[in-house]
Amino acid sequence: MKRLSDYRDIQDIKSMKFSELDEFAEEIRQFLIESISKTGGHLASNLGVVELTLALHKVYNSGKDKIVWDVGHQAYVHKILTGRKDEFPTLRQYRGLSGFPKRKESPHDVFDTGHSSTSISAGLGYAMSRDILAENYQVISVIGDGAMTAGMAFEALNHAGDKKTDFTVVLNDNEMSISENVGGLSRYLYKVRTEKVYQKVKEDMETIVGNIPGIGKMMLKTAEKAKDSVKYFFVPGMFFEELGFKYFGPIDGHDIESLAEVFEKAKHVKGPKLIHVVTKKGKGYAPAEQNPEKFHGVSPFDIETGKSLSKSSKTYSDVLGETILDMGEERQNIVAITAAMPSGTGLDKFKDRFPERFFDVGIAEQHGVTLAAGMAANGLKPFFAVYSTFLQRAYDQVIHDVCIQNLPVVFGIDRAGLVGNDGETHHGSFDISYLSHMPNMTIISPKGEKEFKSMIAFGAEFEAPLAIRYGKGVCCDFVDYGEYPEKDIEYGVSETIVQGEEVAIIAVGRMVEVGYKVAKRLELEGRNITLVNARFIKPVDLEMVENISRTHRAIVTIEDNSIVGGFGSMVNTELLKLRYSGEVVNLGIKDEFIEHGDNEDLYRELGLDEDSVYRLIDKSFFKE
Repeated sequence: MKRLSDYRDIQDIKSMKFSELDEFAEEIRQFLIESISKTGGHLASNLGVVELTLALHKVYNSGKDKIVWDVGHQAYVHKILTGRKDEFPTLRQYRGLSGFPKRKESPHDVFDTGHSSTSISAGLGYAMSRDILAENYQVISVIGDGAMTAGMAFEALNHAGDKKTDFTVVLNDNEMSISENVGGLSRYLYKVRTEKVYQKVKEDMETIVGNIPGIGKMMLKTAEKAKDSVKYFFVPGMFFEELGFKYFGPIDGHDIESLAEVFEKAKHVKGPKLIHVVTKKGKGYAPAEQNPEKFHGVSPFDIETGKSLSKSSKTYSDVLGETILDMGEERQNIVAITAAMPSGTGLDKFKDRFPERFFDVGIAEQHGVTLAAGMAANGLKPFFAVYSTFLQRAYDQVIHDVCIQNLPVVFGIDRAGLVGNDGETHHGSFDISYLSHMPNMTIISPKGEKEFKSMIAFGAEFEAPLAIRYGKGVCCDFVDYGEYPEKDIEYGVSETIVQGEEVAIIAVGRMVEVGYKVAKRLELEGRNITLVNARFIKPVDLEMVENISRTHRAIVTIEDNSIVGGFGSMVNTELLKLRYSGEVVNLGIKDEFIEHGDNEDLYRELGLDEDSVYRLIDKSFFKE
């Protein structure tokens, strides 16, 4: 029996007996639990694919054959098996092992992922280019049943079935995306999973048809129709086969020998194949099995209890959910929409209280936006809570279906700015840039809890498209409202928190707290600083910009968005119109993709932390 501590490479898997692989799987599972309990990461999804990953590497030759993982948060086992076990203490840490497949990290990671529903398209691209280049290898795309709800996956299935390219899709069916799956496809797969008699009859009919000697074309067609009739009787639609795929399954995703047997069989079948594998998310760790949504992505936790070691604090997502829930009690026209993340966006309580006004569209952000537009056109007030990085997928729908019609949809843009350990694919670095050039769109951002609640209430009354962007993490107030009483939200008007002269800081959202701390430090040293909370990113408060341009010799903008097309660039445009002659510094996220790591490390690296901003202003404008 090969122990994980002695494991060298994937050739070891090929030499193991299936009984040994079963024991090896449990050792990997224990390693995952112990490792992720220290670093945090995606636990439940990886526990569910241990046997599946072992079977893939048992049958296929990673390094030559191409295994494309969808989303990629379930690729930890793949990383362990392909030489990265010893790096797991650095998982998702700054300059450590990524939580997702990365081509630059290993030749076994053939395609970078992080967003869902891409693996079939990418795998088909590999397969078709292989054929053009006359190469010889297998292509296997692994996709979850939750990811299959996205239109992109269906577009790829449709294309693959039409082209008849030799290509394998492994459908990992665990009845979950992050939250419980919803919709017609989920119900269809449930039927397939539960119709056990189907496979037996299907195989028997294929054998009967195949063994009829010397039949003519008419007889063959009749026999094929009879076989199809059996398919339709037991599994309505035979969806995947109608698309042109040879269907295998459903197969127990925790039976390595059965998986390997089917993978071997599929290798010798030409054309597109779909292998339906049923797994249990969180398998082998009771807390994750009982609550896979909670253990989808975890911070460090206690293995015995499953409880997080991080201090529990109210987040921006929590505040959004609580505030919309309260408003929903009074206003019957308020509806809430999420794309497979009722818990992650804070809408789970609204879901429980008002199930008839809550809509989980699955991993289908494009549909979610246009659904909200249709509801708004008919008099409802939709709040669509969605991560900044995922709203990118619905760019066209925001323009075409919401903004052109000037419909009062409120976008709760969660995880705006840097989100830490998930890295490039999940940072919300671009929402200001991609929303600000849309006519009719208004963008606002709160500095803390009290203002956030006011902005949500403002959104409920606002009669045009509105984006409220807010970051991941703790939502609290850092200013003394006795010293700095807050004014009501007024369209297009900023908030001056500290009134000074000489140098002005104009900050957006969570960066207001950084500006506040810098201003107070400089104030103690006798420096004269103005701090403005932008509140409105679009439209920019033109009166505020003009007043500052007349009274200050330097202006610093701070935002947690890309410098390109960000808030600072909009302020610069206005300053150019005013022919401002002072110095201007725009601080924000560099024009590059930011890697994973703790937010503190990332903001410090970008010069957006308190100390960095303090040193820049002190050195640039006050040191003689």
